[in-house]
Amino acid sequence: MSGAPELFRQAVAALRSVRPRPEVEIAEVRPPQRLAPWSFALSAEVDGPAGEVAMGRLVLLHDPEGEQAWDGVLRLVAYLRVELDPELASDPLLPAVGWSWLTEALESSSAGFRALGGTVTQTSSARFGDISGPPRTDDLELRASWTAEDANLAPHGEAFCTLLASAAGLPPVGVTAFGQRQG
Repeated sequence: MSGAPELFRQAVAALRSVRPRPEVEIAEVRPPQRLAPWSFALSAEVDGPAGEVAMGRLVLLHDPEGEQAWDGVLRLVAYLRVELDPELASDPLLPAVGWSWLTEALESSSAGFRALGGTVTQTSSARFGDISGPPRTDDLELRASWTAEDANLAPHGEAFCTLLASAAGLPPVGVTAFGQRQG
């Protein structure tokens, strides 16, 4: 990060300071190179008893000149994919619920943001023939971006981890779901 603007270095340090709940694993990954002069990215996974339940990526883009569409100089881009139970996948309200996971996470973390936009997509796939894997899968994908009001991106990183936990169906921190026992 040699030569990076101070604002970008502060933003990256704030994202690196995020400590998610134990079920959410985050790691630094190579960011996209052509979307902005400066970028940084994190990947995240939530594992369940049968393997990966949800995965996501959070990308920080910084353009010191600013982008008109961003309404600022620090833009966050989030991607989430979560496997769904077939019963839940058929719910017509699912896209609105998926979007609320993001907005509630941002608001509850006190992340200062503006220019929020994105999409929520439901997919169902059926496998035939010699393709391995389950015969049917149902997924939800959320793609969103927003502009951070300042370089303190720790609340944004925390909101991203909360989004993943909500999508994966994890109970709030400190709450044990029925059927779970503390070991």
